[in-house]
Amino acid sequence: MNIPDITIAIDGYSSTGKSSFAKLVSRELGFLYLDSGALYRGVTLFCMENGWISAAGEVDGMLLRPALKGLDLHFGKEIPGHLYMGEREIEKEIRLMEVSSHVIPVFALAFVREYVDEILHREGNGGRVVMDGRDIGTTVFPNAELKIFMTADPLVRARRRAAELEAKGMPSTIEEVLENLKERDYMDSHRAVSPLKQAQDAVVLDNSDMTFQQQMQWLLDLIASRWGNSR
Repeated sequence: MNIPDITIAIDGYSSTGKSSFAKLVSRELGFLYLDSGALYRGVTLFCMENGWISAAGEVDGMLLRPALKGLDLHFGKEIPGHLYMGEREIEKEIRLMEVSSHVIPVFALAFVREYVDEILHREGNGGRVVMDGRDIGTTVFPNAELKIFMTADPLVRARRRAAELEAKGMPSTIEEVLENLKERDYMDSHRAVSPLKQAQDAVVLDNSDMTFQQQMQWLLDLIASRWGNSR
């Protein structure tokens, strides 16, 4: 298929497989993959390691803001999509449940969003890019040629996330994961800055009962219908 030089923005709820799907799209179509959520997790890890998140979950923005000027977060070339803090790969660390529980207050800071968006725009300039997050199609790249909003049944999402954590040696019960997902869904949808919502021109992908290959075929069919290509 001849794929045009488009930007594909994938938004949706946590643990719907956005990152895994975006990576698959990147491999299949030869697009550059950018994970916005990883950048926010990287900033969160940076805060935690410096003691800038209180026991109540409040972020010390006065210390974080100037420190961001010297924070080098970037995606590695050796393993596409893996995040680095300077020379240190932090991909596994940013996926810890402890980091997940502190992402939202970090994300809510406008200057953090500006920092992340600057990286995304720099990396994504020129098209042939696929990105996933919770506001890519509504805020970061509102002019993306193709927007997808991913969703799935909450219990399906919790099972997937629990299995992912188990595989990484970080076991959690489905009940714990489901509670965390519900909390994140609410906070994502009700935050003051760029709340999670479906863009008006986004296409919904409910992958509750779909394999990744089925999702990929769904995308190829969608691109073919829009741009008149065929395999």
